[in-house]
Amino acid sequence: MIIPTVTPLYAGILALFLVYLSFQVIFRRQSAKVSLGDGDDSLLNKRIRVHANFVEYAPIGLILLLMAELQGAPLWVCHILGIMLVAGRVMHAHGLAADPQIVPLRKNGMILTFAMLTFAAIANIAHAIF
Repeated sequence: MIIPTVTPLYAGILALFLVYLSFQVIFRRQSAKVSLGDGDDSLLNKRIRVHANFVEYAPIGLILLLMAELQGAPLWVCHILGIMLVAGRVMHAHGLAADPQIVPLRKNGMILTFAMLTFAAIANIAHAIF
């Protein structure tokens, strides 16, 4: 039985980053006195979107990483995929959260994220078929 050792590392890193992004939303909610929604507060709206975008992509990346690891992908490949996911999510979040946005950082973060998802998805499909 394969016991994952790579995925827990990147899951932990991403979870800590999620907590950080969550606190960014919470602190802005408190200062803007907004309980639900964004209260037409543009900074709160931006922080909500940064958080939401992270949550939209990180889980599927971790699932794909775990599946690759469980299927016996070389650890170095799993680490590269994990680094791509973490770097892509951090770059995108930082680029989107900045005022003004740092578009190249945001764009490159999405490219890294999409590359990771694509490589991991193809590897998982190929391993399952062959």
